[in-house]
Amino acid sequence: MSVPEPAPDLDLIAASLRADAGDTHTFLETLAVKLEDALPGGVSVTRRRSGLRGPKVVAAIAIDAGADRLELERDGMALAARRSRRSGGITLRTETLAVDAWLGALAEVLAAQARSSQRTRDALARVLGG
Repeated sequence: MSVPEPAPDLDLIAASLRADAGDTHTFLETLAVKLEDALPGGVSVTRRRSGLRGPKVVAAIAIDAGADRLELERDGMALAARRSRRSGGITLRTETLAVDAWLGALAEVLAAQARSSQRTRDALARVLGG
């Protein structure tokens, strides 16, 4: 009988996610790459051109986690974070969160995913530098 993997440390996950939070552009770009690696097919990243010919940059990130949907989007130079409760494809409630609270909710989602998915555990290990 195999021994179950220990649950990832939520504080460590959240700290890793916050590492680049000082610079909105770098933070969104880095977070998008980390999430696309940790949750392949479970994250939606919207990229838009910066100016007429500029490079595409991350404009929004959305993660569907069961009945919850976590969304983070660029709002000028700031970030707007939301969590929505959904049922049957219908949004029942949406709340605005501070980015720090959003990252905490995201850490919980990642930890829950990692408990049931070796691929997510491996991706989190890369995110956390392990």
